Amino acid sequence: MFASANFGTRWALGICVLVASCGGGGGGTTTQSNPPAATPTISTAAAQNGAVIVTLATTTSGASIYYTVDGSTPTTSSPEYEAPFLVASNLTVNAIADAPAYTASSVATQAFSPNIPSGTLVWSDDFGNSTGANIQPNPQVWTYDTGGGGWGNDELETYCGWNSSASPCSTANPNVYVGTDGYLHIVAQNPSAGVYTSARLKTEGLFSFQYGRIEFSAQVPEAQGFWPANWLLGNSIVTADWPACGEMDVLERVNAASTPDWNEGSIHGTGFTGSNLGTQYDFPAGETASGWHTYGMIWSKGSVSYYVDDPNNPYVTYTPASISGLSGSVWPFDSGPNFIILNLAVGGSWPGSPNSSTPFPSQMLVSYVRIYTN
Repeated sequence: MFASANFGTRWALGICVLVASCGGGGGGTTTQSNPPAATPTISTAAAQNGAVIVTLATTTSGASIYYTVDGSTPTTSSPEYEAPFLVASNLTVNAIADAPAYTASSVATQAFSPNIPSGTLVWSDDFGNSTGANIQPNPQVWTYDTGGGGWGNDELETYCGWNSSASPCSTANPNVYVGTDGYLHIVAQNPSAGVYTSARLKTEGLFSFQYGRIEFSAQVPEAQGFWPANWLLGNSIVTADWPACGEMDVLERVNAASTPDWNEGSIHGTGFTGSNLGTQYDFPAGETASGWHTYGMIWSKGSVSYYVDDPNNPYVTYTPASISGLSGSVWPFDSGPNFIILNLAVGGSWPGSPNSSTPFPSQMLVSYVRIYTN
């Protein structure tokens, strides 16, 4: 069958060269293990009043970073790092990197002891502007969802980012900017019949936090078809998708003012994605959402509370017990940091479409977004 009696010998020698080494006198083979990924670096940037924003990185291309903040040793089952996150309490960050063709890195560790008192402001964007012209929202904090397609809710608008010029977006009629008045403007436009534009800002990939009290000072438009919201999604949306990542809606309402006027605070996750975890807050007589109000959330382990104007008087508190009777429900709000979203939708499955009474342009104004320690 073989062309030469020496073929088998040559074949065996070739395998020795390719696999490892063949030594005389009882030698063996050696195998080469995968190298470890580069140990992550832990860097910080100052936030406010002793808090810091932590960034994790590794030089291993394509590596994922997994981390813990409770002092435990991370594994590839630990939360995956997706964005810089705020540290405003005493904790220890441990992190590893892992990638295909590598073994897990050594553990990087850093302890934080800011000892910040409860109620301390630790991060904010007050949308300051002293330039005399409209400016871009801070690009180190805010990026944008852009485009149309309904966003899962049959919305009608096309979202436009800062300085978007592709039709139907227009730099002549911007949908988002920080004005000389020191407010963030999110503007709904109707550039032509049946065409709507607006903006949806987010801190995804740039800034996130877990636990604390977040406040939005905002004034919203009230008319048929408007759907303003200030809300949060889990960083894990990149890997776990929605609704497993969790959603917390702090400011949300639709359509024209009613009597009494209202805001809804809700939570969503696996097993509770509809209206089964939403609670309506009624404004006092004579007040509407079109006036300035502070919309707040107090978030701690196992608890999410919402308030309007008075943090000492939450109108609803959700806990894991709130979802215990819902089939397949999973509490996602202790799984990791969340990022912030500010948007003004037009139309959709909840508000319905605008009509002839809906004024364009209309805008949601945001005076500040602030985070305090619990």
